[in-house]
Amino acid sequence: MDSVRKIVVIGGESTGKSTLCARLASAYDTCWVREYAREYLEKLNRAYVFEDLVLIANGQIKLEEIELANAKNFLFCDTDLQVIQLWSEYKFGHCDPWILHEISCRKYDGYILTAPDFPWESDPLREHPEPHLRSYFFEYYKRILQKSQLPFCIADGSEENRFLLATQFIEQLRT
Repeated sequence: MDSVRKIVVIGGESTGKSTLCARLASAYDTCWVREYAREYLEKLNRAYVFEDLVLIANGQIKLEEIELANAKNFLFCDTDLQVIQLWSEYKFGHCDPWILHEISCRKYDGYILTAPDFPWESDPLREHPEPHLRSYFFEYYKRILQKSQLPFCIADGSEENRFLLATQFIEQLRT
């Protein structure tokens, strides 16, 4: 497991993160971590509240640990806790200290930031189709990644172009 490189695919809603993770996992013969928030919210019979975010973060961590045990060379993560931090701060004005602590403890080898130029697909769980908010979230993630000084690439354009950019980035991480 120590030799598995963890790559996070991060970005706003409807930017092709899950599609890209699944395709990368298939190409590299490994597994990927789905977004736990989607699973959690689909079962919730009410609007989510601030307290739900710690449960979502905990579920995301558990899914990552399960998939890491089965991963070969790479593990692709469809989101990380920084996404939960963004939503918490955007929607509720603050983030739970436990989530912030977990963000500081968790280590990843690189990030693929998906650009908001991918066509919006409506979904009951997606909250912000507005172009200015999609750009806002993209710039937020970009600033976080630049500040972290971890390697990252931006995947934009068509699904095929995103995959090509992501695989080029991953191959650079191998060297």
